[in-house]
Amino acid sequence: MSIPARFLDEIRDRLTLSEVIGRRLKLTRAGREYKACCPFHHEKSPSFYVNDDKQFYHCFGCGAHGDVIGFVMQNDNLSFIETVEMLAAEAGLQVPKASPQAVEQAKKEKSLYALMDDAARFFEAQLHEGKGRDARSYLDERAVPDDLRAAFRLGYAPEDGQAILRHLKEKGYETRQIIEAGVARASERGGEAYSFFRDRVIFPVADRRGRIVAFGGRVLPEHLRPLPDGAGKPPKYINSSETALFHKGTLLYGESHARQAATDGQPVIVVEGYLDVMACFGAGFRGAVAPLGTALTEEQIGSLWKMIPAEEKTPILCFDGDDAGRRAAWRACSRLLPMLKPYHSARIAFLPKGQDPDSLIKSQGRKVFEGILSGAMPLADMVWLHHTAGRRFDTPEARAGLSAVLDSEVALIPDRNVQQYYRRMFRDRLFRAFGPQKQGKGAAQGLGGDPAILPRRPGGEADALACLILTATLLNHPHIFDSVEESFAQLDLSDRRLNLLRQEILAALAAESSLDSAALHSHLKQRGFEEELRVVTAPSVYIHAGFARPDASAEAVLAGWQDIVRHMSGRSDRIEIHQAGRLLAADPTEENMKRLLSLRRAREAE
Repeated sequence: MSIPARFLDEIRDRLTLSEVIGRRLKLTRAGREYKACCPFHHEKSPSFYVNDDKQFYHCFGCGAHGDVIGFVMQNDNLSFIETVEMLAAEAGLQVPKASPQAVEQAKKEKSLYALMDDAARFFEAQLHEGKGRDARSYLDERAVPDDLRAAFRLGYAPEDGQAILRHLKEKGYETRQIIEAGVARASERGGEAYSFFRDRVIFPVADRRGRIVAFGGRVLPEHLRPLPDGAGKPPKYINSSETALFHKGTLLYGESHARQAATDGQPVIVVEGYLDVMACFGAGFRGAVAPLGTALTEEQIGSLWKMIPAEEKTPILCFDGDDAGRRAAWRACSRLLPMLKPYHSARIAFLPKGQDPDSLIKSQGRKVFEGILSGAMPLADMVWLHHTAGRRFDTPEARAGLSAVLDSEVALIPDRNVQQYYRRMFRDRLFRAFGPQKQGKGAAQGLGGDPAILPRRPGGEADALACLILTATLLNHPHIFDSVEESFAQLDLSDRRLNLLRQEILAALAAESSLDSAALHSHLKQRGFEEELRVVTAPSVYIHAGFARPDASAEAVLAGWQDIVRHMSGRSDRIEIHQAGRLLAADPTEENMKRLLSLRRAREAE
């Protein structure tokens, strides 16, 4: 029985070698690999090593070497077909039946890989020709250096719709194959086939093994390529349609680079687009990948976990900090929850509004992006934030509703242990937010251990969040104390414990203004404010104010502080004017009239 090579690759990709072998041998971690005593010869000290990234095992004692199929055949004493059937079942695959068509399909795929590589080489060469000048100008404008262009094999598809067909036919390929590979399209009018990509910057898409399987094409911007009169605006990006080689829901752009980076211990980071991946790569974050124009799929999440050799598999998912970014983050969380298992999760990082990794790294540098990644929130925090941010929970019914919806999210988690810990954590948070130990105004509105539930008071939720932001800013940048002491002293934190924290910060810095952030945090923890520090420096606070982060520049910190104080002052003035107007309406005396006019003049003079 002949099994297609692509099907065997799919088995290897879906199964983790160490997990299959670990069910038969006791493996122990050895750096980025695993080791054990070899099952194929007698030995007392381990010389049998398993490498998940390279998908092979090797024994330095007896020379045994192979992949997951070879190991199971030899260890379990099974035939090739028996092994493939067993592993296919583990991977959730159906073994294809042997047929002349299957053999022909395998041959076709082999020739298509060669065709796609030749097409990529053609596009690369065109980028460096005279007609590729504008495409090079675009890449220059986007600050994509030559080494990145080479690493990702960037190219240019010329305007001539027949150019690549002529080139590939000269290489011996038939028009039918070029169409099957998605490089060309058949004419709907009975004419000649034509190139699918024309006058576009080309981004080749590689599979896990680095083989080119598809292309993305970016139209040149209008200042480089003005639109003809009356012409409609073309889509910014077009991508290969699905082919025998390419299934966009299973691949990630940049995956072949990211797998090696993950093996080297770098974080795996999910961003949105081609240029984001390259910007991360150029800044040293070589574990960056991107989905191909869709939300993350279950197969892509599985690939993210598989490429991380460490026991804890927690990729970082990056999103814009605006509403659209929040919605995209929640869609990813909804996909993740039914897949969670021990040590398999994700963290969520939000970028400043209007920024993507490409623009952020180029405008503010590697350190700022690194700080955003280090502040990424756990998946559990994202679930809590999604269901609590900006909402009131000042009635028993609202609190019961929150409890019910959190229970329904937890019920999606298939692993009983992970589910149990999620349920316990959310119940603890609900108790801290609404439990009987909370006293005063904060309790009535649900201020607990998380700033996602904020007190409602004169000045509104925005002032409550602003107070948390300013407190976090001073905690992370105590060197600005002399400049902001007066405005910080006037903050009104309605939660008693948070207000005590504010007072302790004032006292500590007034006594020793040279305290750095680490020393200030240590002092406050010793004074019993560890829980309050966690609230103030939660990731959900930084989402709203990047300048409060520990890695923000001194200029950004002071500018951000002044902007927040100015907005708070404006709201306070408006409230005071409104109250003065209501007082005048109730008691129209000359004194009340003068007070209202005085407040208005002061407001207009600012």
